[in-house]
Amino acid sequence: MYATQAKYHIGQVVRHRKHPFRGVVFDVDPTFSNSQEWYEAIPEEARPSKDQPFYHLLAENDESYYVAYVSEQNLVADFSGEPVTHPDLPDLFGDFDDGCYSLQFTLN
Repeated sequence: MYATQAKYHIGQVVRHRKHPFRGVVFDVDPTFSNSQEWYEAIPEEARPSKDQPFYHLLAENDESYYVAYVSEQNLVADFSGEPVTHPDLPDLFGDFDDGCYSLQFTLN
């Protein structure tokens, strides 16, 4: 067993390092926890290490809204101060304040 500490937190707005999208973290896996098929669909030269946090994002780009699963190495904090407009945000989060969204419910 090894310890992993996530760099980003639930409700934080982040951007992808290489692709033009941003999103709000709504869940964090301490290490890769998706299917092997999903992982192998990533070109080998671009595959991230599985031994790092992976983030579930309510993501958006200029054309659409979607859910993304992204490794920590491919994210950076978004300091634009701009809210994310994903239509599912109100289901999970409350107000946008100081670059973060507050949770609408209590986690265990």
